[in-house]
Parts: sequence; C-alpha cells; structure tokens
Amino acid sequence: MPQIEYAFLADAAETNPGHKFAVIGGGVTRIGGPSFPLQHPHIALVVGLALAADEVHTPHQFGMALLDPDGVQVAGADGALTAHGAEDGREAIVTFSIDLWNVVFPQPGDYAFRITVDGEEAKRLALVLVRTAPGVPGGPTGPIPGPRPPIQ
Repeated sequence: MPQIEYAFLADAAETNPGHKFAVIGGGVTRIGGPSFPLQHPHIALVVGLALAADEVHTPHQFGMALLDPDGVQVAGADGALTAHGAEDGREAIVTFSIDLWNVVFPQPGDYAFRITVDGEEAKRLALVLVRTAPGVPGGPTGPIPGPRPPIQ
C-alpha cells in the first residue's frame, strides 16, 4: 500500500508532478483570529506519497477531510491519482498539494486533517485554531514581541 512520505500545511504551495515543489510558509500548525466563526483566506495541504515499484501506473484513491474539534467534517476532497515513474524498479514519490480557499472554522480548538489512501487512514495532521487578542488578526494572543537587541 502507498505510504505518506511527508505531509504538512503551508500558506501556499506549487507542485508539479515529477518536479521540485515550492512552498511559502510551510509548517503551519496554528491559526488565530479575534472572533469565530473564522474565515481563513487560504491554506495548502502538501503531500508526498511514496509508491513501491509495483504500485506505479496503478490508480490509487486519495482523500482528505478537515475535521473540527467535535469530529465534524468542515472541508474535504477526494479523487484518484496514478503515478508515472521511471521503469527502473525504484519507488516513486508523488508530491501534490490541495488548496483550501476561504475555509470557515466554526470555533477555536483542535482540528485535524485526516488523509486517506486507498480507503485507509494514512496520516493525521493537527491544526490548532486560537482566539487572538482584539486588533491582532491572525497573530499570537497577548502582546507582540518587539525587535531583538543586536548580538554583541
């Protein structure tokens, strides 16, 4: 069965099958806002799917569900993908991203991205939604630290 080699959240990502990928703001684990429900403009789920040589050129089902703290699905996507790799008997890693635009998070708390491959849960990513101090959209709760003094 295909395995998730890596999966993470980013502010933005560009992925082209068979090529390098580009990420802006990778490693998102927390999003904040002053009030809920919170509409977040964009987040990208980046996935690297490792396939054994005998799994290349075979269709695989992929699914993603964003679950709220109560386990209710907030967003989701699923579809089929087929990797086309070299014929040298090596595994292939297929990197792709899913863009989520204007997702509404109903409440603060612990959310999860559940990733499935061929109907089986393969990975779960945590995402914490927090209420921030008023006037600091998307920022940390409490005061924002100032610049650091120069190193001497």
